[in-house]
Amino acid sequence: MANNPFKPKNPYKNEPENGQRRPRFSIIYYVAVILLIIGFQLAFFWSGTTQEIAYSEFRRLITENKVESVRIAPEKIYVQLKPDPLSAASQKAPAQEMPGFRMPKPASSTKDVTVNPLRDDGLITLLESKGIKYQATPGNSWIGELLQWLLPFGLLIGIYFFMFRRMGGPGSQFMNISKNKAALYENLDEHTRITFKDVAGLDEAKAEVMEVVDFLKDPKKYTKLGGKLPKGVLLVGPPGTGKTLLAKAVAGEADVPFFSISGSDFVEMFVGVGAARVRDLFKSAKEKAPCIIFIDEIDAVGRSRGKGFMMGANDERENTLNQLLVEMDGFATDKGVILMAATNRADVLDTALLRPGRFDRQIMVDKPDLKGRIDIFKVHTKNLSLSENVNLKALASQTPGFAGAEIANAANEAALLASRRGQLSIEMKDFEDAIERVIAGLEKKNKVINPREKQIVAYHEAGHAIVSWMMPENDPVQKISIVPRGVSALGYTLNIPLEDRYLMTRNELVSRICGLLGGRIAEEIIFGEISTGAQNDLERVTEIAYNMVVVYGMSEKVGYLSFLESNNAYYGGPGIDKKYGDETARLIDKEVKAIVDAAREQVFELLSANRDKLEAIARELLAKEIMHYCQIEQILGKRPSGKFSEHLAHNCQNGEEVHEPAPAKSLPEAVAAAPAADSDDGSALPDEERQALEAAVERLRQSRDQSVN
Repeated sequence: MANNPFKPKNPYKNEPENGQRRPRFSIIYYVAVILLIIGFQLAFFWSGTTQEIAYSEFRRLITENKVESVRIAPEKIYVQLKPDPLSAASQKAPAQEMPGFRMPKPASSTKDVTVNPLRDDGLITLLESKGIKYQATPGNSWIGELLQWLLPFGLLIGIYFFMFRRMGGPGSQFMNISKNKAALYENLDEHTRITFKDVAGLDEAKAEVMEVVDFLKDPKKYTKLGGKLPKGVLLVGPPGTGKTLLAKAVAGEADVPFFSISGSDFVEMFVGVGAARVRDLFKSAKEKAPCIIFIDEIDAVGRSRGKGFMMGANDERENTLNQLLVEMDGFATDKGVILMAATNRADVLDTALLRPGRFDRQIMVDKPDLKGRIDIFKVHTKNLSLSENVNLKALASQTPGFAGAEIANAANEAALLASRRGQLSIEMKDFEDAIERVIAGLEKKNKVINPREKQIVAYHEAGHAIVSWMMPENDPVQKISIVPRGVSALGYTLNIPLEDRYLMTRNELVSRICGLLGGRIAEEIIFGEISTGAQNDLERVTEIAYNMVVVYGMSEKVGYLSFLESNNAYYGGPGIDKKYGDETARLIDKEVKAIVDAAREQVFELLSANRDKLEAIARELLAKEIMHYCQIEQILGKRPSGKFSEHLAHNCQNGEEVHEPAPAKSLPEAVAAAPAADSDDGSALPDEERQALEAAVERLRQSRDQSVN
C-alpha cells in the first residue's frame, strides 16, 4: 500500500524520512533455527546403541541357543541375546570385598539386537523347538509418531518466542541494539514547543545561545563572511538550573528537529554498542539537518580517560568517547548540525572533548539572582490561582541560592498546601510554608519530644539566634522554630541573606562559625553539659575552618597557600590533594583549632553577657514554638548596624508584629496585607511607605556596591 503523504508524523518517534517501516526479523532466522532443531532431533533419536543384524544371522543365533527372548513387531524384530558365558563366570566369582567396602556389581551383559522381518512361516516353530519366549506387539500409530516429533519442536519454539519477547521482540531492541536511543522532537505545535519565553532567569545564557538560533535560521549571515559557528556548545551549571530546558528552547526557537539523548544511553553491557550508537546518532542527524543534537549528562561518557580504578575497566566507555571525538571532527557546521551538551561536572571531562573545534564554547548556567528568581516565580505561578496578597519579589528575596527546579518545587508545594487547607486561592503564608519545607523538610507536629529535650532544643536555637543577631556580619534571623522537621532536625534558626553573595571576607566566615557554635555554647552555659544536637553545626564549623586555612589562605602561619586540587587523578572529581608534609599538616590542625577556639571564647562571652535574653528567647520558644523577626526584635532590641534586613525592620516599625501563639507575620505577609492592586513587583504598600522602603534598600545596595537589576 502506498504511503499517505498527508499522514501526520509522530514528533516523538524516530521514523525514517521515506516512511518505510524498519526491517522485520528475517524468515531466514526461523529456517535456521528449525533446521538446527531437526538436526538435534535426528542426532538424539538415531544415535542408539542397538545393533541391526541380518535375518540369516538371527536364525543362526536361534539354532545355537544364544537367544533369550524375541519380540515381534510389524516393523522390527527385537531380539534379546543370552549373557556371555565368560561374563557370567566373572559375575559368579566376584572379587573379595574389603571390610566396610562393597564393590559395585557389574552391569548385565545381555545384548539387544534388531532384525528386519521377513515372511518366514517356520520361525514360530523354530522358536518353540528351542524353548525361546516370544511375543507380538502392535505397531505404533502415525499419530504417536507425529506427536513424538512435534512435541520437542513445540517446546523449543515456545522457548524461542518467550526469550525474544522478553528481549523486546524480533527486530526490536535486541536485534537493533546498536541503534541510538535518542528521542526526536520535530514539527511541534505551539502548545508543546518550548521557546525562550518559557525559560526565565537565564538572560545571559540565552544571549549566548542566541547566535546558534540565528545561524540555524539564517546560515548565510555567517557563512558569507567566511565565519564558522562553534561546533559544540557545552552548558555547565549546578543541577536544576535549566540546562536541558535551555537546549530545548534553542530548538524550539529555531524550529528544527531536536535529538535528545542521555550520556548513559550510549554504553551497554555489549562491547562496541556505544561506538555504534554514536555513529548511528550522527548519521540520523545528518539526514535531518538542520537539527540539534543534545547530550544530557555528557560526563557519563565524556569523563577523562585513564582514570579507572583498574586497567581496562573503562575500555568500552573510552571507545565510545573516542568515536564521539571522531564524529565531532567529521561533520561541519555548515550542514546545519549543532551539537549541544549539558553537565554539572565540567572539571571531569576529557581535555580532548573541550579543545577548540569540538566543545569550544562553554556557557555557564548558574543559579538565578534576585531578578531571575522573580521571573522564574512568574513563570511557575502564571497558571496558579494566587491571592492578592502574594508578593513575588518578597518570595524571591527569601529564596537566595534556589535553582529554578527548587523554585518550581516550592510553587507546587504552595499549591498543594493551599488545596490541603481547603482554600480558594494560594496565600502568601502557603508560599512561605512551602519554602521552609523545601529548606528544612516536612514539619512533624506529631513527633513527641520529652520536656527535657524540648528545653535543650529551645536554648540551643536561642543561642544560634542571639549570636547571629548580635554579630552584624551574619545574615539576619527571620524565624526560630523548635518544631521538628525533616529526618533528624528537632529545630532550626532560619537566616535569610538580603542579597546574592559571591565573595565572603574573613570576618564574615568567623562570624558564621560563631553563629554555628552558639547552640552548643548555650547548652554548656545553661545546663553545664553538652548534647549530640550540635553534630551538623560542628561539621559545618570544621569545614569552614579548614577551608579558611587550607583553601583560602586566611592563616598567618600557613600563609597565602592553597592546597585545593580541582581535578583529582584517581577519582576524577574535585577534592583536596595533600601537597604538604606532616609538619605542615600539624600546623594546619593547630591553626584550625586556634580559629575555632577563638570563636568559642567570643561566643561564650557574648552569651554569658546576654544570659537574660537567652533565657527570655528560650521561654518564648517553649511557649509558642515559633518566633518571627518582630517577636525576636522585641526581646533583643534593634540589630547592630551592618547587614540587617531593611524589609523586616521597616515592617516592625509599622507595628505589624503578631503577639498570638500562631506564627507572626513576616515581611512578605505584612507587605501583602496593605491595600494595593498589583503586588507582583512589590508595590503593595502605599506610595510614601513604598518609596521609603525602596530608598532604604537602595542605600544598602549602594553600600555594598551590588546592583540587582
